[in-house]
Amino acid sequence: MHGLGYLVLAIARIIGLVINLYTFIIAASVLISWVNADPYNPIVKVVRQLTEPVFNFTRRLVPQRLFRTGLDFTPIVTLVVLILIDTILVNFLFDLGRAMLIK
Repeated sequence: MHGLGYLVLAIARIIGLVINLYTFIIAASVLISWVNADPYNPIVKVVRQLTEPVFNFTRRLVPQRLFRTGLDFTPIVTLVVLILIDTILVNFLFDLGRAMLIK
């Protein structure tokens, strides 16, 4: 049972790490949109390729009334969802893994 508990803890840490890295990628995407960077820059291309599919999916779910303001709330909504996943799923996995190690 200990091996399974360590596996669950490792999975929780990996998911938390991926969420943290993606949060920084979203922040980079927001900064790139503010400074109007060169779209042919390789770094800008990678950041756009990593964020635009998620942003497009979020734009379909967010009410269209929010887009009439001229501000793009998609990164904020995406960050809120990531925070919820991190808080609920990752902490649940940590608790589950610790409980498996105690037994």
